[in-house]
Amino acid sequence: MMLVGGSVADCLSKCGASFVTKSSLSSFCGIRSRPKTIRPRRVVKLCVANLITNSDSFEVGRLIGSYGFMNVTSYPGLQSRMGMDYAVSEDIGSFKVQDIGEGNVTIRLYEGRVAQGPLRGTRVIFKVYPGQQVGGIEADMMAANELNAHASLQSSPRDVCPHIQALLGGFETKTREQWLAFRDNGKYSAADYAKITSEKMAKLIAGGEQRLWNPFELDQIIKCRRYFVIRLLHGVMRGLSYMHDNDRLHQSLGPASVVLNTVVEKDALYLVPQLRDLAFSVDIRYSQLEDRPNILSEGLWRRASVAGASSHLEKRAFGIADDIYEAGLLFAYLAFVPFSQAGVMDSISLRRLLENTFQLDLQAAREYCSADDRLLEAVKFLDLGDGAGWELLQAMLNRDYRGRPIAEAVVNHRFLSGTFL
Repeated sequence: MMLVGGSVADCLSKCGASFVTKSSLSSFCGIRSRPKTIRPRRVVKLCVANLITNSDSFEVGRLIGSYGFMNVTSYPGLQSRMGMDYAVSEDIGSFKVQDIGEGNVTIRLYEGRVAQGPLRGTRVIFKVYPGQQVGGIEADMMAANELNAHASLQSSPRDVCPHIQALLGGFETKTREQWLAFRDNGKYSAADYAKITSEKMAKLIAGGEQRLWNPFELDQIIKCRRYFVIRLLHGVMRGLSYMHDNDRLHQSLGPASVVLNTVVEKDALYLVPQLRDLAFSVDIRYSQLEDRPNILSEGLWRRASVAGASSHLEKRAFGIADDIYEAGLLFAYLAFVPFSQAGVMDSISLRRLLENTFQLDLQAAREYCSADDRLLEAVKFLDLGDGAGWELLQAMLNRDYRGRPIAEAVVNHRFLSGTFL
């Protein structure tokens, strides 16, 4: 079931769940009143039977933040060395600069908990999509698509992946806002972790009160960090592998879309990374590939066409490889930012370095980075296992989508096994 529009309430009703709202949250967000007559529940195997759709079952806490999305309005790719854009062509090696702008949809996050039922007391994070008057039809589509993606991935209680954030339910307010409730397994993201560790590196290496005079202590910190990052990447790829095995693309993978239950590196054994932000997830079942793409997936299939993918089999392969490419950029981010001082490297600078300056030639990028003392720890990290990190990164960032590994192969790669640590 793939929605191309409509609200969370519509999606829940199509999943066969009753949607009843009362007055418990009306003072907070103006819940729409409904008749007291409750429709009988229908059970549809496609969706999780225990999604909570009654707003009375939740209590809303404090606002903990907000974030938006970026719109990419041109073909992704590389800038030429002469500063001129390549023309779009059928040549896989030809790329064009991305035109990136701020999207119209801003998401708010709230703390909360389940107030009644068998999950009473369970902490949740509310993800709030604005109503159409603020976010337009795109906001409703994103909310419905995210709910639909999670419902399909959670359809079998016996086969739930621990590396994908769990959706517990959702409801709609009087102002048409879409509220999705996710189990709270941590508020930090991979981006937060990278920021924290890079700031610590600046203090440890550059000097100050926290400077380590014992080099062996610094070595121990780096070893813990390497193990933590490998555990993080391994969990991310297990989650992505599960999605692909269940005919779903993520399509929004990045440092902010990975939630962590801990950022304490000494607790790496207990780290459970989880994928979130499935608003742009794409259903790649062959039956869905026959339908006309909606606005959330048309960019993907446009890129697939430019890359020469025309048949359903080729389009599906391109979509999977596109996720792998973004996972490769996330890999590069986690290999460089936590091992560098704050301000030395960020996601945009790193992407430009790899795509524009070195045209995805990772050997050339290594030679450049090894000459910069500020990036030496990142180079050493990727050098582990006789260059296993560079090997895996090069495969994931292969210019030809046909040459990129599937997610399961990445999970089983020797670099993510960590045996050489």
